[in-house]
Amino acid sequence: MLKYRKDLSAMPSYDGVERDYAIKVNANECNFNLPPLVEERVLSRLSRLAFNRYPNEQYDDLREQIARNFSVDIEQILIGSGSSEIIEKVFYAFGGSARHRIVFPQPSFSMYKIYAKAAEAQTVVFELDENFDLDVDRYIRTVRDSEAHLAVVCNPNNPTGNGLTVDQIEEIAKNIDCAFLLDEAYVEFYGHSAVNLVRKYPHLIVARTFSKAYGLAGARVGYMIANRDVTRMIEKTFMPYHMNSLSLATADIVYQMRDEFVPRIQMMIAERKRMSEQLKTLDGVNVYSSETNFVLMKYARADELARKLEEQDIGVRFFVGNPRLENCLRISMGRREENDVWFSAIKKFVGEAEA
Repeated sequence: MLKYRKDLSAMPSYDGVERDYAIKVNANECNFNLPPLVEERVLSRLSRLAFNRYPNEQYDDLREQIARNFSVDIEQILIGSGSSEIIEKVFYAFGGSARHRIVFPQPSFSMYKIYAKAAEAQTVVFELDENFDLDVDRYIRTVRDSEAHLAVVCNPNNPTGNGLTVDQIEEIAKNIDCAFLLDEAYVEFYGHSAVNLVRKYPHLIVARTFSKAYGLAGARVGYMIANRDVTRMIEKTFMPYHMNSLSLATADIVYQMRDEFVPRIQMMIAERKRMSEQLKTLDGVNVYSSETNFVLMKYARADELARKLEEQDIGVRFFVGNPRLENCLRISMGRREENDVWFSAIKKFVGEAEA
């Protein structure tokens, strides 16, 4: 009989199975591939890559470039397989037993719960209010009262889309004394990063990703910025050579040429605003404020609508089994023509339902 690790059967899992929809707006990906000039540089770089060598040089090249951009030391930067791996390692570093408590909001990134379970830590779920806003004072009290080892905030928040100001983030940072992980996966669409607070608050850890604004979801590259004493400890949780040379070299070129992505980011922001306004014109549809590359809408017949869209080969995110997100759909911003198609389909469904 196979003897698995204790409690493995009870471990929640993330549904990462993806269908190749004709219009795929369910995963908060960028619906554009690399800009042509960036792609040309990436392919040129990969053609000269030493596939027979371990990725030490590529790892440090990317760290050095990121450190230079934020005017921090290279020792303050760690690279991971997407920001997801960064978050998982932070949870591992500050977890370890039921006495180690991790506080995070709900609803938020669904992997927080899974990572906390894997880290064998006790989860302290902080409920957002009915508008999905985070009450900063109440959050601080929760972190203090629970004697947390780690506090987590996703800003802007996924899947709700709303964001906290830098002042609100600082209010949290200066009033808690445990590790504070700030997940900024969508910050390029928001424009208000709290990364500079790392200099002031040594317990602050900022996680970023290349998957969203830079369209590298397939390469799996993320990074964290923190005090060097923090990165020195968290680095111990990573395996040797955990990043591959191809992803690192690609991310290095993308980061060098990140200005090439600005028009696309601006376009996605404009599309988010446009589609939010159009959705608000539909009877019975409630649209939540978003600072990301997606919108969250609530509609009484959301499950039927999601199925109808799927029949038309349009994939959106419907939240099954999450009472806080009942009747909600999350829709990523695609190309303008894709957005027009899914909106027309929703408009038709709502119009027929309300007739």
